[in-house]
Amino acid sequence: MNEYYPKAQRHLAKRCPTMKSIIERVGPCQLTPRPDEPLALLVRCVISQQISTKAADSIHGRLAAKAKAPPFTVAKLRKLAENDYRECGLSGGKFRAIQAILDRIDSDRAFLKELPTLDDDAFRASVTSIKGLGPWSADMLLMFGFGRPDVLPVGDLGIKLAIQDLWEMDKLPTAAEMHAIAEPWRPYRTVASWYLWRTRDDSW
Repeated sequence: MNEYYPKAQRHLAKRCPTMKSIIERVGPCQLTPRPDEPLALLVRCVISQQISTKAADSIHGRLAAKAKAPPFTVAKLRKLAENDYRECGLSGGKFRAIQAILDRIDSDRAFLKELPTLDDDAFRASVTSIKGLGPWSADMLLMFGFGRPDVLPVGDLGIKLAIQDLWEMDKLPTAAEMHAIAEPWRPYRTVASWYLWRTRDDSW
């Protein structure tokens, strides 16, 4: 990654004046994927839905302790009752999403092994077929779990707000508008998205 990020930054700055300005202000990309076993990544993704990173880390730590992980396994997670998950800070919906993941693994033994080998579109289709995991979850997994370089999370509110502000739009951009704006960023839309998130920080 040490060589990859400077290359991505040069490309983005050259192809997009707005991105060039952001990079100059923010500095080097500090995006840090969290490689892990696919099941652990899926569980973390469910935990992270609609809450802050700090809160997600805290809940993840409590669940890991209760499940005697790492590693997370289907057997360990199955042993926990819904109340155990709630005690860790997970909602009923997130409990059901994790159970849906476990059901998918039980019904398709190749699922976890094949997931890292899928291209981005096939990955999204596979993940979003699990109840409780939508396009946002799939994109977060691709970016922060599997380190895919060219992901544009069009369903992320922070990205939408950043584009609306920076491109001075009257309303939140549509997915089509976001794809059009981001076309020059290929094949580094993951890095570009990281920079857009930084513009939403209090320090910006």
